[in-house]
Amino acid sequence: MQIFSGFHHPGIASACALTIGNFDGVHRGHQAMLALLNNEARHRGVPSCVLTFEPHPRDYFAAVARKPELAPARIATLRDKLTELARCGVDQCVVLAFDARLSSQVPDAFIDNVLVRGLGAKYVLVGDDFRFGAKRAGDYAMLDAAGAAKGFDVARMNSYEVHGHRVSSSGVRDALSRGDMDGVAALLGRPYSISGHVLHGRKLGRELGFKTLNLRFSHWKPAASGIFAVHVHGLDGTPLSDSTGKALPGVANLGIRPSLNPSDVNGGRVLLESHCLEWPPGLGPEEGYGKIIRVELLHKLHDERKYASLDDLRAGIARDCEEARAFFASTRRQTTRDRI
Repeated sequence: MQIFSGFHHPGIASACALTIGNFDGVHRGHQAMLALLNNEARHRGVPSCVLTFEPHPRDYFAAVARKPELAPARIATLRDKLTELARCGVDQCVVLAFDARLSSQVPDAFIDNVLVRGLGAKYVLVGDDFRFGAKRAGDYAMLDAAGAAKGFDVARMNSYEVHGHRVSSSGVRDALSRGDMDGVAALLGRPYSISGHVLHGRKLGRELGFKTLNLRFSHWKPAASGIFAVHVHGLDGTPLSDSTGKALPGVANLGIRPSLNPSDVNGGRVLLESHCLEWPPGLGPEEGYGKIIRVELLHKLHDERKYASLDDLRAGIARDCEEARAFFASTRRQTTRDRI
């Protein structure tokens, strides 16, 4: 998949089949929409294209209003969103900066400047709740009329349901906030995961006897937080795209680490810190740094806790490891019963 920041690039296709949205989480509803988009693109002989935004429009308006509570919790980082869009077979993705200029653009100007001249859209697929332009004044009827006048087809896809419930990013956020990881996986069609480069940190885990692999979650408000039993992919040298790679069981903390000083080396930023219960043979203590790994959050153990001392923290991590081991043992027993 080709990725472009804005649409003023010579490499962008002169025509495309387009869909527009935030695609936070790339859940099963998004996946169904992208499958339809790819099919329509093939029939028209043009590449499929996703137009998405960074920051999320609601992030932008929350910042303008100085009301951070209005910003939505973020399911996925931009990196993970782009990875999932590529897995869905999208040919190109345009990431448009959502700023004052774009937010004030009236619907007709958005159609002319972005869809027609910027992206050469020949087909535009939107969801049933799609709105666009300043003050969300544009709707499906307006877009459909513009398409008839300007030479592009417009289609609308109805909501995607699983067991009678509409699949949405809001639903995924709600399930993540409850720690219902099985429910999240049902909505996403895969385990919830976070990926990125392993970063150097304070190395406190090593001092406590539980070395960790640190990933930075690049948004201040993750939809999930707490302590989780996890699978870690990518430490055995197998590319993350290769399903034959070994998944290592572990326990991870996603959050701001309330037991530590917020002015430490990580500056109070959101981190995913994963401790492998089985450290890969042959991988030295320093060899994880710089690797790109994916961490699947399988089961929530509990919310973040604040410990009074490092000794209490060490004991708490040890308990978390035992709970994670018990989860994996139970999962193995269930899998064995299912096979029998």
